[in-house]
Amino acid sequence: MSIQTIANQLVNLCRQGKFDQAVEELYSPDIVSIEPPGAGFIERAEGIDAYHAKGKNWQSMVEEFHGIEVSDPIVADQFFTCKMTMDITMKGFGREKSEEICLYEVKDGKIVREQFFYSSPEG
Repeated sequence: MSIQTIANQLVNLCRQGKFDQAVEELYSPDIVSIEPPGAGFIERAEGIDAYHAKGKNWQSMVEEFHGIEVSDPIVADQFFTCKMTMDITMKGFGREKSEEICLYEVKDGKIVREQFFYSSPEG
């Protein structure tokens, strides 16, 4: 599968809210996932088990998920990026739309690294 195909598939699955399916189909068991400092939850996960724990940690902070918008991906070499806007109510913070830039690295047909860039509550 080409990087463009992987990027398109991830974007399409995220637009449908099929995050678990995206991970199952597109992510490496050795995935590294990085949030910005001060994110308020697990900032770095290495390996699929730690990745799932990070996801559960984030989900425990969500009161209600209202929707997501995901831009078309931009691909360069073995990387792609997209913008995600989430409409979400976090426990204790109320409803807001948050924007982030998502950067992904692909090797051997799987996403091996993702890093998110957004303003953290502390930043």
